[in-house]
Amino acid sequence: MSTATRPARRRTVRQFVPPQHGAWAMLLLPYLAGVLAAGFRWPDLPLLGAWIAGYLFSYFALQALKTRRPQRYREQLLWYGSITAALALPVLVAAPRVLLFAPAYAALIGVNAWYAHRRRERALVNDLASVVQSCLMVFVVAAVAGRAPGGVWVPFLVVLMYFAGTVLYVKTMIRERGSRAYRHASVAYHAVALVVAATLGPVQAAVFALLLARAWGLAGRPLSPKQVGLAEIGATVLVLVAALA
Repeated sequence: MSTATRPARRRTVRQFVPPQHGAWAMLLLPYLAGVLAAGFRWPDLPLLGAWIAGYLFSYFALQALKTRRPQRYREQLLWYGSITAALALPVLVAAPRVLLFAPAYAALIGVNAWYAHRRRERALVNDLASVVQSCLMVFVVAAVAGRAPGGVWVPFLVVLMYFAGTVLYVKTMIRERGSRAYRHASVAYHAVALVVAATLGPVQAAVFALLLARAWGLAGRPLSPKQVGLAEIGATVLVLVAALA
């Protein structure tokens, strides 16, 4: 590969792949928790592709709304919209009951759109709306497998508590590093989450005790976003174990 080709390829990647590294955990953890808890079915494969492509489509759609420049993202929206539709079709044919979750996703995406239009996408409520969207995938996967939501409520609750807490924790590490209010809120939330986790079982309690220690001991430390992200990779593995215990 020539030196001229590498920068061009990097520009193409940056053009089509958003710099939201934490989003991949939010996409994959609930999906994996759902598949491992409910059981694998063949529509889970196109569902994963539609889930990822749908996220990429929504990201660029919200960017178009935020910047008021839809033409700038026309190519991304065309590609990811087409891929999402093509992969979602076999899922809908095989398991049309997944459409029951469409109103919830529409309402939550509406929250994202409102904040994007106001250019306040870093708002806490907007982040939490994205968390709920992500965690609902546990129920969607269960619907594909023909399982009732009650059969996967523990994985759903575990990943929901984790990601909601991570929203607060990451803010104390990056954008709100010096905020005592956010630090107190993060520690208080994780303490309550630990109490709830303790009612689910010893594995869940142990994992959320570690998450509480993380929220207490690391908040405000001068760690880079990359270091924070790497630490969260280990946390997501533990949470997946807790979701399935």
